[in-house]
Amino acid sequence: MKQLNKKIFISMSAVILGGLILFTSGGKPSEINGTISPDIKEKIYFKEAVGKRAPGFEVESISGEIVKLNNYLGKNVVLFFNEGAMCYPACWDQIAQLGNDPRFETESIAAFSIVVDTKSQWLDIVSKSPNLAKAKILFDTSHSVSKAYDVLYLDSPMHPGALPGHTYFIIDKEGIIRFTLDDPNMALANDKLIKEIERLK
Repeated sequence: MKQLNKKIFISMSAVILGGLILFTSGGKPSEINGTISPDIKEKIYFKEAVGKRAPGFEVESISGEIVKLNNYLGKNVVLFFNEGAMCYPACWDQIAQLGNDPRFETESIAAFSIVVDTKSQWLDIVSKSPNLAKAKILFDTSHSVSKAYDVLYLDSPMHPGALPGHTYFIIDKEGIIRFTLDDPNMALANDKLIKEIERLK
């Protein structure tokens, strides 16, 4: 009888734990490993990133497109790692401002916001927040891109190790990191980023 009760307890615990993981992930179990390239060989140390080649990655965007960083050689690329869905309103405002600023959508510049949330979470958010409709959101659900760019344990994350904070990279047309900014103040950085990009010309 004791063994039967123990088996029932273990089974119920497994079901509850599985449900908890699914609930907190905000989507289907398959979305937990949604990063297309979970094993990124190149990794950088944030404090020494400037002058280093940016780690390549392949992830899904909110539009369903598979975004490969290497396909953007020839453009200056801005990457904004952030705390995503739980970071309202600061991150949402930063993502929206980056997406709605025409200076970051030109023949020579592209800007992406990288989150570790699931696509379904952001489809729901965007459906209720029209100001986010133009944002180019990429999904690093496996955290592999965040780890490769060393953004999980900086000064800006409110949840170190679990979520990136408020961290920007500018990657030049040759794929070299030319500027980094980790901002615990969560300020809008568009003008500063544009000035840094203009210095690359």
